[in-house]
Amino acid sequence: MPNAPEDPARHNHTGGVSLLSKVIFLLTVAACLSSFISAPIALLLGLILAQLTGNPYAAFIQRHKVTPRLLQYSVVGLGFGMSVHSAVQAGKQGVLFTIVTITGTLFLGALLGLLLRIDKKTSHLISTGTAICGGSAIAAIAPVIRADEKQISVSLGIVFILNSLALFIFPAIGHELQLSQAQFGLWSAIAIHDTSSVVGAATAFGGADTISYATTVKLARALWIIPLALVTALFFRQGKQKIKIPYFIAFFILAMLVNTYVPVVNAYSHILVAIARAGLVLTLFLIGASLSLKTIRSVGIRPLLQAVILWVVIAAGSLLFIMKSVP
Repeated sequence: MPNAPEDPARHNHTGGVSLLSKVIFLLTVAACLSSFISAPIALLLGLILAQLTGNPYAAFIQRHKVTPRLLQYSVVGLGFGMSVHSAVQAGKQGVLFTIVTITGTLFLGALLGLLLRIDKKTSHLISTGTAICGGSAIAAIAPVIRADEKQISVSLGIVFILNSLALFIFPAIGHELQLSQAQFGLWSAIAIHDTSSVVGAATAFGGADTISYATTVKLARALWIIPLALVTALFFRQGKQKIKIPYFIAFFILAMLVNTYVPVVNAYSHILVAIARAGLVLTLFLIGASLSLKTIRSVGIRPLLQAVILWVVIAAGSLLFIMKSVP
């Protein structure tokens, strides 16, 4: 018996839905690149899109690594809005916090992993992402410990979820407690996982100094990926593995130096910074659009509990210390 002919109405409906999702996606991208949408709203729109229609360009974005590359370019662009002198001052205030919080977070994470009976590699990835710089740290450490796809996706899924919450929660707490720009910048750099959400939260809080403090301290923390990867390789006894060094940090520093000492570039720095901020807003939209229900459900209770406890401890502890010691 011959197959029944395909229902044209059904085909048109499916194609219409697909076309509609693409149109909505592209219109939102255009809005993110303008000044009409803030960073938190972009993330929220991405989350809504992921649940309702999905990301129609997910395969293309993942294949070409659009999100991490866009984040790196945006962070480098923000360097053109910073002065070396103010950055050094901000970095000095964050050194002690960086050492203490990274060490403390890794130790507490290992302890929680044992108590909650989480597999060793997943626990270490979550602790590393919380301690240093979220997804970037996880991506750098994963090949060192030979983590499998599920261990990596669970760790990244947790980081993305908590980053999404942080983008809304941290600015609200900062305003409620009347934190200074230096206090909030330092706090967000220590307690929020990914660089994109740190800068996004600093932007939502308001103030150029906030972004300067937050970005500088967060990128300084990212440098700790290198020694941590070496120690991890020894701890897990996996032999020599290739370490993914975040080279964009060097370009960020170069952009800051050029902005400080090259007057010609400094005259146009506000344009470069505006482009970088638009790129950051788009990055957050793409991150939100990648958080499907499947990703959220794959996290699991015990790894999520470990991550939440770590996050609350580092956020509350660093906030109390900063409020007492940083003007």
